[in-house]
Amino acid sequence: MVAVVGDSSQLSEYAAAIDGVAEAFVRIWTGPHSASAVPVPATQLRVLFVVGQRGAVNLSGLAGELGALLSSASRLCDRLEAAGLIVRESGQQSRREITIRLSPDGEALLERVRRGRREELVRVLTQMPVTARRALLTGLTEFRAAADGIPAAGSRAPFSMPA
Repeated sequence: MVAVVGDSSQLSEYAAAIDGVAEAFVRIWTGPHSASAVPVPATQLRVLFVVGQRGAVNLSGLAGELGALLSSASRLCDRLEAAGLIVRESGQQSRREITIRLSPDGEALLERVRRGRREELVRVLTQMPVTARRALLTGLTEFRAAADGIPAAGSRAPFSMPA
């Protein structure tokens, strides 16, 4: 059930609060990137996340996903391939098409970054009361559904949170 929209000043206050929370998320998301265990800059790490999410992607698909020029995406891949984090292979349908996938080292790097993010999120969540964590989960689930244009599922979260 969708709540009554409310007045614009209240919605502006909510938007400002969410903007502040987004800054905290960005700090958590970018924190592991600056660690010495992450040998690539954020732009290259973004490539790894896109390839990891898609499984394998061709160069034009990657460029489109990044919102980058084909030549820029190619240079990013050159660096990642030299670092041993991605593998380029000839496409199965056409030898001219190159498919990009993560190497085992690239997969391991992403797992380290994800683990670092989760550990930091857990650290923050442990400072919140259980009821606030539940409310956060419900709110974030509904926010994501609204942002993705998915009809809200009421207060039911797609995954459960332990008490």
